[in-house]
This record gives sequence, structure tokens and C-alpha cells, in this order.
Amino acid sequence: MSLNTTPSSDRVHIGIFGRRNAGKSSIINAITGQKLAIVSEVLGTTTDPVSKAMELLPLGPVVMIDTPGLDDEGELGKLRVQKALQALNKTDIAIVVVDAAEGKTPADEMVIERIKSKNIPYIICYNKSDINKPIELSENEIAVSAETGENIWELKEKIASLVPDNTHEYPIISDKVEPGDFVVLVIPIDSAAPKGRIILPQQQVIRELLECGCTSVVCREHELASTLRDIGKKPKYVVTDSQAFGRVSKDTPDDICLTSFSILFSRHKGNLAEQVKGAAQLDKLKDGDKVLISEGCTHHRQCEDIGTVKLPGWIKKHTGKNLEFEFSSGTEFPSDLSKYALIVHCGGCMLNEREMKYRIKCAQDENVPITNYGVAIAHMHGILKRSLEIFPEISKILE
Repeated sequence: MSLNTTPSSDRVHIGIFGRRNAGKSSIINAITGQKLAIVSEVLGTTTDPVSKAMELLPLGPVVMIDTPGLDDEGELGKLRVQKALQALNKTDIAIVVVDAAEGKTPADEMVIERIKSKNIPYIICYNKSDINKPIELSENEIAVSAETGENIWELKEKIASLVPDNTHEYPIISDKVEPGDFVVLVIPIDSAAPKGRIILPQQQVIRELLECGCTSVVCREHELASTLRDIGKKPKYVVTDSQAFGRVSKDTPDDICLTSFSILFSRHKGNLAEQVKGAAQLDKLKDGDKVLISEGCTHHRQCEDIGTVKLPGWIKKHTGKNLEFEFSSGTEFPSDLSKYALIVHCGGCMLNEREMKYRIKCAQDENVPITNYGVAIAHMHGILKRSLEIFPEISKILE
């Protein structure tokens, strides 16, 4: 991914919900001016949520999510409805498409209540208004026609008015640096590293530092000591890939603040305080406990994969216990977390902030401790307090 392309995880996610043949796909095509979604008279044409990243004026970079019909039937239909409702977990703005001829049905009312419970800004869009026009509309309702284009621009303006000024509560690192600062980034290149590129969190940290007028110096873990010696200026921070925390900590002088990409992203997208508290559970695990290791992306597993190989090994060594590990990746996240003694989640670079916080809230609701890759690894190396010096308000939790 190029640095001048907004990652999907940082785009406003617009979810389109409604019954079969209410015109959800037609509305998406009308809004975008493209045939992004398949339109058919056959009920249930959209069988799984489909996401498309694009530029949408006057909004800018967005992700459009087309979902299956909320009134789908049968056992397979129930699964499709479940998938549609799961899409709410990453939806920043919801559009409920209602057939103007029929008005709101129980299925529409159900999803509206779900949307309200999650505090998602929403619009009720009465489609096919060229055939039937609703008599009265509230402020968050609009009558449109995907067929004729009536009020489609007005719908886009309504959507734009709901876009938050700031899609993230916290930046990645920009509030912790000043123009002219040096930051050393440690990026291991092993068999699990992607060929010919660096991964998204590393790209985003470099970009944010550039925008702040800072200088990034990038090296591998075995080059850190010589890099610190040769740059001739004390860096403000050393930021490392979490899996190299042990060696990097030894090679970073105590007077240089050390943290990891994963910890930066825990604050940026999740709940760092909660994930720091969750790390303490690593010292309380018992024989037979189940640990969920969850990643927000899907990728080909390598022999040195951090999620399925390295982390389980480190946790077993740290605890000395006979533990059971389960794994989830991509959009799959268990609906029942009660069987787990601990959840260890990645930094969530491929998830948007709403979905990452939803997952953390699910763990909180079931009283299951949840931590983060970088936080867990720092804890197991005995350097968690040091790795949180960049965030003194969080490090107080460990006092």
C-alpha cells in the first residue's frame, strides 16, 4: 500500500442495511455513481457483507458496506442476517434503506434499535420515492429514488454531515513529538516479513512522523546498537516491532524512551489502559486455561508467525502452565468469550477504531481480561513499565 493511499481501517465506514429488495445495492450504486453492487430482482442477491474502499465526494475516503437482507429466511438466511448485524461493529455511519411503498417493518425497526444501542449516527432512506412518497419525514429521514436519482445528492450531503471531525480519539504518535525530533524505528526482516515492503503500522508511523517534521531512522534489531552510536544525536524514542522487544530493550540505553508499534496502536485504536490491566492475567493463568489469540487481518501463516507460533511459545514459557490456545483472524471474532481466561489481540491495524473498541468491550462485558501483543510481550520481558513511559498517564496503572 502506498503512503498516499488512506488505509481502509482509517476510512469512514458507511454500512447499508435493510430488507431484501429494498434497494440497498441500488442506493450504493446511485451514491457512488458506479455499479459497485450487483442489482437483481432475485431475493437475497447479496449473501455476505461486501466492502469497497473508495473516494466519495463530498465525504472523501470511505468504505461502503453492502449487507444481506435483514428478512432473509431459513437456516442459511439466519446466518446471513447475523453477518449483516456483525457489520454494525465496524460501521461509523448507518443507512437503513426502506421500501417507501411498504414503510418500516419489524426487521427495519430491529436494526434501527441495534444502531441506536451502539450510538451509531444513522439515516433512514426511503427508496423508490418516484413510486411512493412518504408524507412526513423526520430530520434523519430522506426520500430518494435510486432509479431516477431524486435526492441522491441530498442523501450524500446528509451522510457528510454525520462524518466526525476526528475519526480517532488519539493519534498514533504525533502528540508525543516535536518538530526536529529523531525517532529510531526497529523493523525486523525475517521469514514472516512481507517481501519488498514494510507492514501498515510501520508505514503509518513513518508517515505521521514526517507530517510532524520529525526524522525517522530505520534499522533492524541487530543494527540498533551501532545505529544509536552512529547517528550522533540522542533520539527521543526507539519504537520497535514487539517481537524484538527483548533484544531492543538491552541495546537501548535507559535514558531513551522505548515502546512498540503495537502499543502505539493499542492507544490509537483500542483501550491501552484496559489492555495494560489485562496483561496481569498472564501471571494468573492455570493449567487447562484457554487463551484466545486474535488478529484483525488474514495472511499466509509462516513458520515464524507471531500469532500462532511465537506468542503461544512465549506464553507457555512465561507461565510454565499447560494451556490451550485458540485463534481467530480477520472479521471472525467469537460471539461467546466466556470460556477464555485471557484474550491477546493484535494492534488492530486492519480494523477500524469502532470494531477494535467493540471487541474490547465484548471482553469487558464478559469479565475476560484482554491484552495486546506488544503489551503482553513487554510484560513477559519485564519491561512493560518502561515501554509505557511515553504514556505516563497509563504507566501509573502499574504503580
